[in-house]
Amino acid sequence: MQYDRFVGHVQHRAQLPSNGEAIHAIRATLPTLAERLTPEEAKDLASQLPQEIGVFLHREPSQPAERLSLDDFFHRVSEREGKDLPTSVYHARVVIEVLKEAVSPGEMRDVQAQLPAEFSALFEAGSRGHLSAK
Repeated sequence: MQYDRFVGHVQHRAQLPSNGEAIHAIRATLPTLAERLTPEEAKDLASQLPQEIGVFLHREPSQPAERLSLDDFFHRVSEREGKDLPTSVYHARVVIEVLKEAVSPGEMRDVQAQLPAEFSALFEAGSRGHLSAK
């Protein structure tokens, strides 16, 4: 998937008024996801994305994966995005939904294998399913 298409899908599905706001949601979500992954897995995921998107997944090789619950993940995305929690939860869901469409199913399985089981709700809900943060 090309950069403009990825950003456009996020903007359209999240009903954001500009590409800039879509990029802001992507910049809040993907680094937070990367922090939960090993640097090698984050690099593998980034390799399947346009460079302008993949850069948000960059991790230093010496950084271990952080232990974040799904709620911690959502709170961190909200903090980075500077939006209220329900808005950021929805934006993160949209970004993950577009991410799933942009990379191979095998890569998504590899990503999910590094996450706690509770994260499966994020990957399954998409932009239309039911999911909330505490």
